[in-house]
This record gives sequence, C-alpha cells and structure tokens, in this order.
Amino acid sequence: MWEFSVEFSQQVSVLWRVDPHPLFKIYPPWFWPTSLRFSININCDGGGVALLQKKLTAQQSGSEARTRQPKILSYNFSSPYQMGEMADPIQFKDEGNKHFQAGEVDKAIECYTKAIKLCTEKKVLAVVYRNRSACFLKKESYTNAASDASKAIDVDAADVKALFRRCQALEKLGKLDMAFKDVQRCSTIEPKNKTFLETLRRLGAEIQAKLKTTFSTDSRVQNMFDILLDEEMDKDKKEMAANNLVVLAREEAGAERIFQNNGVPLLLDLLETGKVEMVLAAIRTFAGMCTGHKARVRGREDREVHYSIMAVDNEDIALATCDLFQCINDSLTGGDRRFYGKEEALVLDASKDLKSILMALLEMVASKKVSGHGRDQALNLLTRNVPRKDKKDPDHSKSLFTIDHGLKKILKVCGQIPDLPDQLPMTENTQLIASVLLDKLWDDLRCDPERDNYREVCDEYIKGKFDPNDMDRNIHAINALSGLLQGPFEVGNQLVGRQGIMEMMVALCGSEREVDQMVAVEALIHSSTKMSRASFIITNGVSLLKDIYKKTKNDKIKIHLSNLTSSAGGDDYSMRQFAEGSTEKLAKQCRKWLCNSAMDTRTRKWAIEGLAYLTQDADVKDDFVEDDPAMKAMFDLAKSKDKTILYAVACTLVNCTNSYEKKDIMPELVQLAKFSKQHVPEQHPKDKKDFIQKRVKRMLKGGVISALTVMVKADNVLLTDQTKEMLARVFLALADDPKDRGTICAHGGGKALIPLALEGSAIGKVRAAHALAKIAAVSNPEIAFPGERIYEVVRPLVSLLHPERDGVQNYEALLSLTNLAGLNDKLRVKILKEKALPEIEQYMFEDHDHIRQAATECMCNLVTCKEVQDRYLEDGNDRLKLLVLMCVEDNEKLQRAAAGGLAMLTAAQKKLCTKMTLVTLQWMEILQRLILHDQPQIQHRGLVIVYNMLNSDDNELAKKLMESEILEILTVIGKAMDNPKRQIVIDVARTCLVKAMDLGLIKPFTTP
Repeated sequence: MWEFSVEFSQQVSVLWRVDPHPLFKIYPPWFWPTSLRFSININCDGGGVALLQKKLTAQQSGSEARTRQPKILSYNFSSPYQMGEMADPIQFKDEGNKHFQAGEVDKAIECYTKAIKLCTEKKVLAVVYRNRSACFLKKESYTNAASDASKAIDVDAADVKALFRRCQALEKLGKLDMAFKDVQRCSTIEPKNKTFLETLRRLGAEIQAKLKTTFSTDSRVQNMFDILLDEEMDKDKKEMAANNLVVLAREEAGAERIFQNNGVPLLLDLLETGKVEMVLAAIRTFAGMCTGHKARVRGREDREVHYSIMAVDNEDIALATCDLFQCINDSLTGGDRRFYGKEEALVLDASKDLKSILMALLEMVASKKVSGHGRDQALNLLTRNVPRKDKKDPDHSKSLFTIDHGLKKILKVCGQIPDLPDQLPMTENTQLIASVLLDKLWDDLRCDPERDNYREVCDEYIKGKFDPNDMDRNIHAINALSGLLQGPFEVGNQLVGRQGIMEMMVALCGSEREVDQMVAVEALIHSSTKMSRASFIITNGVSLLKDIYKKTKNDKIKIHLSNLTSSAGGDDYSMRQFAEGSTEKLAKQCRKWLCNSAMDTRTRKWAIEGLAYLTQDADVKDDFVEDDPAMKAMFDLAKSKDKTILYAVACTLVNCTNSYEKKDIMPELVQLAKFSKQHVPEQHPKDKKDFIQKRVKRMLKGGVISALTVMVKADNVLLTDQTKEMLARVFLALADDPKDRGTICAHGGGKALIPLALEGSAIGKVRAAHALAKIAAVSNPEIAFPGERIYEVVRPLVSLLHPERDGVQNYEALLSLTNLAGLNDKLRVKILKEKALPEIEQYMFEDHDHIRQAATECMCNLVTCKEVQDRYLEDGNDRLKLLVLMCVEDNEKLQRAAAGGLAMLTAAQKKLCTKMTLVTLQWMEILQRLILHDQPQIQHRGLVIVYNMLNSDDNELAKKLMESEILEILTVIGKAMDNPKRQIVIDVARTCLVKAMDLGLIKPFTTP
C-alpha cells in the first residue's frame, strides 16, 4: 500500500468528472480530487509505482499534458505499510465476499471488520456493513445483524438489501412492528419483488394476531376482576369469570398479563371477600402465576395471607392453598422441570424463602388457630418436601431442622384426644398423617447420633407429659406413643418397653371414663404386634378386657377390643389364646358394623381395622370372603376419599390371600424343636393352597381388582411404601393362576401394577414386577398394557433378571421379555437400552433347563437387532458356539429356539455362515441332524440355515455343503410329494437345490 501526494497548478474543476486523469480511473467518483493538494492511497507493487512515476514525470514535463487537465506541479510516493500486507478496505471487502460465498462465515466477518477499521469512504463502508450484517444473520447473531444493517441504511436509506436484512433480524428478535416497517419500505422500492410481498403479508398477519391476543387478554383480565368484585353481579357469571381466570393463569402469557396488570392486589381483594368461590379462584390463580416462575414467587409480601387462608375450616380451600405452596416450593427448589421459555426468571438463592415457608408450616402444625383441614395440609406439605426423595442425596438438612424445631409439635398432634376439651382442631386423618411424617423423618436420618437425638426428643416429650395427678396428660402421652407406634415403630416400641408403660395402658383400660379406655385399648393394639407385648396383655389383662367388652355399650371400644384377639398368636394355629369360636364371633360383629351404612365412617373404618387383625385367623378369612355385602362394603370404602383406610384394607387383603412373608421351616429343624420340646408353629387347615385359591376366586368375583386400582391411584402421603408393598403382594397372589390373569387385565390391574413396580420399597417393587411378569408371560402385552405403558413394563421385568432373584422370577421375566421382544423393533431396542442383553446371555448358560430355554427363546427374538448381531460377530467369545451346540440338545423347545436364532443370524450377517464352521468341528453333523429332525419346525430352521450358507457368497462353503450328505438329504426332501403339514420344509429344500444349481454346483437331472 503506497501513499501518493500531488500538487496541481490550479483548482481541479468538474472537467475531471468528464475527462478524468488516468491516475484516477481506478477509483470511483467519490475518490476524485477537488483541491490543489491532496493525498490518496494506491494499492500496487513496486513495479506499478515505477511505471506510474514515469507517466507522472511525462505529465509534469508536459509531454503528455492534456489541454483540459491541470498541470501536475509535484508528486510524492511513500509507503506507510509494509510490503505484502493488505491494508486496502476494498481488498478486505473482496476477500470477505469470497469467504462468505465459500460458507466461511467467521473468516468473512473478520475481513469485513478489518475493512471497516480502514475504510473512510461512507458508501464503501455501508456496503461492508451490509455484507457483515448478512454474516451475522447466518450466525443467528440477530442484534449485531440489525445494528450493521442500520449503519448501512444511515448512508443510503433506499438500500434494499440492508433494509431486508434488518427486517429479518428484527423479526427473529420478536420486534415484528419494526420488521414490518422495513419490509414495507422494501416493497415500496421494489413493488414486484415476491419475497418482499410474501414477507409483508406474513408479518402483517402475525402482528394482527399478536395485537389481538395482547389486547384481548388485557381486557379479559380486567373484565374478569370487574365481574368478580361486583357485589351485584350474577352468581353464575362470577363462577364463570373465576374459572376463566384460573385457566388463563395456567398459561405463561396469561399469568404474566395478570401479574403485570395489577393482578396481585386484585386477587388479595378477592381473598378478603371471604366467599368460598372467590377465595378458591384467587388461590388457584396465584398457583398458576407461581408455577415455574421464581421471580413471581420470591419475596412475596402476601404469603402471610395465604397461611391464614390455609388455616380456614374449609377442606377445598385448604387443599387449594396446599397446592399453591407446593407450586411455590417446586419453583424455588427447581422441582418443576417444565420449560417456560427465555423469559423465565433465574433466581439463584431461594434458601431464605424456603426456610420461612418451613417455619410457617411448623407453626401451623401445633397452632390452635389452624383448622383440622389446614393442619392436614400443613403436615402433607412437610411430608412431601422435607424428607429426601433420593436417599443418595447427601443433603438432609431440612429433616434435621424439622426434628429440632418441629418434632415436639408433631408429637403434640399425635397426642390430641378429640373427646377432651381444649384440644387442637383435627380431622379423622390428622393423627395418622402426623404418624406418617414421623416415620418419614426417621427414615431420612443417616447415622446413629441423629437417631439417638430423635429418640431423646421423643422420650423427653413423653416423659414430660406423664403426671400422676392429671389423667388427661397421661392419656395424651399414651396417645402420642400410639402415634409413634404407627410411625417409626422402632422408636415407639423402645419407649413402650420402659418400666411401667404397659402396666399403665392395662390400668387405663379399667378407668371409668370411656375416653381413657379408648386411648388405652388403641395403644395396646399398636404395641401388641410384638409377641412379647401381646403375651403380656394376655397374661395381665385378658380378664379385664373381656369384662370391659361385656359391660361397655360403646361400639367403638368393642371394635378396638376385637382387634387384640389375633395379635397374640398371628397365623399360628397352635397359639389360639381365646375360646373356640370367639374370634369368629368378633369378626361377625365387625362385618355387621362394616355393612351398616347408617353408622359413621370412622366406626366402619375401625371395623375394617378389626378385620385386618382378625383375618389372621383362617376361619375368619373364609367367612369374610363368603360374605359378599361385607366385601363390597370394604371395597367401596377403599374407593372413597378417606385414604386412612388404605393400610387396613391392604392388611385384610394380604391376610385373605396369605400373601404375607412366610419363612420356610426345614423339616429337620421341626423335628429338632419337637425333640427339645420347643414350640413349633402349626398351619391352620384352611391356610392350605386349595383353600387360598378358593378365596382368591371369590375375591376376584367380588371386584377386588377395581378396588386395588383405585387404591394405587391415590395421590396421598398415606399411600406409604409399606402399603404399596402389601398391594403388590396381593396382586401377585391374585395372578398366581394363569386363568385369572385375563380378569386382572380386563379390570385395569396391569396398568395399576406399573407404578407399584417403579416406586416403593425394594420388596414391594420386586413383588409387583413379578406380578407383571406373570401377566406379560401369558397375555397379549398390547392388550394388557395399552399404548405407551407397554414400554414402562420393560424396566421392572429386567430387574427380575438379577442373580438375587429366585428361579421362578428369572424364568417368568424371561418369558415376558420374549413376548415383548416379538412385538416390534422399538420394544427390542428398549430391552437393550435397559442393559438386559448380558443378563439374558448369562442365563443361556444356566443349568436349569427351563431358564436356559427361556433365555434362548428371548435371544432368538432379539437377534434381529444390529447390536446383538455385532456381539455374535465379535471374536474371542463362545456366543455362536453355544448357540450351535444347543441345536443338538435333548430339549426340543431349546433346539427350536437355538436353531431359529441361528437361522436369523446367518440370514442377517453372511460372515456368521463362515464363522459357524470355525467354532466347532461338528458343525456339519449338527446341521445334518437339524435337517433330518422329525419335528417340521426344527427341520425348517435347519434348512433355512443351509440356504443361508449357500447364499453367503462363500463358494468354498457352498461347495463343501454340496459335496456332503446334505445334498442327498435335500434331494430326498425336495422330491417328496406335496404335503400341507410339511409343505414349508419341502419348499425350502427345493429352494436350496435351485440355489445350488444357480451356483453351478449341481446340474438338473435329465433323462436320456
């Protein structure tokens, strides 16, 4: 790059534009000089400068002077840039254009940027900015693209390219109105351009739609609030407006409009009306606004109002407020995983808000100002959000905080006796929900010091309540102990073992006050699940309990007393502590109470709890399943809103199906126990398999599956892992007979088992998965698990392939996976994704014939997957050899599966045909045995393998086959008369012979 300075003899006139100096022909008009002295940059090498100097010298001397051009008085060349370095903006622009056309956008931007730094002429600069704008559009850097296009438009307002590029950038940035103006100018300049016209039409339509939505939403929001706050407005219109407001708040755009249009104060006004419909609408609208949006949730000054609203004695309002706080918690903790777009607020630290919510909920638990429904929902929120959902998460600080600041408050709730004055407002479910929370907190602890602290707090609370001079405080302590026994039993049992506790319970049974008797009997029920406690009751209090039962007129006490009768001996027939027939009489009375719809729900619920204990007796089980009205009444209660009944119903069903955990007793140990005069448990005659099967049939006929499906769907903290485990046990017992599995599927049992197999205790998940395996093994999976649910079944089934599972579980899981793998490729891929393939291969080496057969059949259905074929192609393993050797096993089903797998593998991968001959020397003999087999299915598979070998492009292998006895066998089979039963075998043999003729290995037979 050279700098050229020149001085002229006179002012340069307009003639230069008509007859420009040769020096300036290389420049556009805006570079032409208009003064006596000026300097310009010339881009040329040294040779070009020398030539130019020669011409200028001639011009200066006048030898080439033009009459119309001024004389050059002097000139000078200087080089401010290094030789070889490009410093001309034009060259940078041209270089950038080349890079852009080649798709090298980043390099093009770099060149244009350098050109912009060097360029001083506005029009060239505008071109460069316009070009760089195109690059930024390619890079989706729309802000930069719009900025560069604007700079080009500043120079030339009619630059169509720059206008349209800015339009494109502004559209992507969501500024539709500005983009519309740009494309409108483009269409004015070039009215016939179809691209401009189409963009103009499209943007116009989008703007109209947006404006319509915006203005209609704003007006709708204001109109809804006007209707809701108008005292004289019709009730139906108010309800419609409330519902519309809730629906609008569930959409992000609508929620934002409500928030921006002074919605929060208006919603608070609705809350202050005190009207149930208005309050519910406001709370649900708040929930929609808070869902997934931290910025709207954090630092809300109206949160205290919500606490007071949840304390109101209205179940619907309490539940709606609970949902609101759950939305708030999910938003603050990230529990709501939905995507809310780029406008979603990101708030880093929400710990202060979470802590304030936790403290408020703990205050509500023991506050007298809170209604029973509000207390239930506060306990529910604590149960859902305090304990860890994933035990692998190391942070359990919320549980420790709750134990330190709220454990005594929860125990206070457990100790309340509604029949006494000055008690906390509660519902029938409150104390059970509190017990569940106690259990969850206990399970969430990680080490012994934390558990010791938990026990010490409980012990301190119980001890502090005992007072010899105040019976109300004593029964409060006993009731709190009952709550612990229903929750963390280990803690409650340890406290019951303290000196004097059991004696006090028995003594309270003799009190003249019915409330004392009720509390004491209920505590005895919960503590008597341990054999030692039950034996103590039998030894020290049975006569007193019988006397109470005879004298009391309170049905509730009678029901509770009946619950004690079976606790001492369980299902041990030899441990019957009461007279023959007494248990059946109590059970009959419980069934009578259960069927009496005139009695209150709580009493009927206690009747089911009584049956949950009494049905440990086989005679009671038989009587109960024969009593259709009683069974139906229990199933109806199980489907009701009251979910505190779930555990008792589950216990009763477990007892009736004998699906509880049973320890296998070795005969040798029984003999040894008898010899040493030790107690040996005896089985009731009616607990044998044939009686159990009869009871199962009766329960299925009575509609047990529909009740179970409703119980599983219960979205409630009372559906604990233990309850889920019992329901899974019942399902497994009901699915024992293959004939009943269709009935289970028809009533939705298959779908209900999936959540039980995915969530719950380890044992419960295994039992549910086993029940799924039983169903999927003999049913059409597409009917049993319709839609996308069929893919959810795979993971539970694969979990049964673990070595810790028993042989029956392994076998039925393999059968089920075989069934699924035979349906479609998507299911096969799902099975492989769940890493089932190594486990299936492992079971192919199993000693047990049935398991090995099931694994081979499953593999046969999976070999169509490329991943499986690749594993058989790998060197250094015996997979293919095992499959070949299985073809000569004595088990015909195993032979059929192995031969089928080989047939499909050799058809899909021709290399396996050759590899098959290398894995064992007996391959030819094995192949001959297959094609000579008397079972057409196995023979057919063998012939397909032969055809695959002939078609494998391995001429030596095909030649070897035709030189062996296989040719003679094929000829005999192919010449056979057509036979419908064996036609497929004959056709394949003929196809093999035709293939051999095509290869030139044999010739067709001709007669002379």
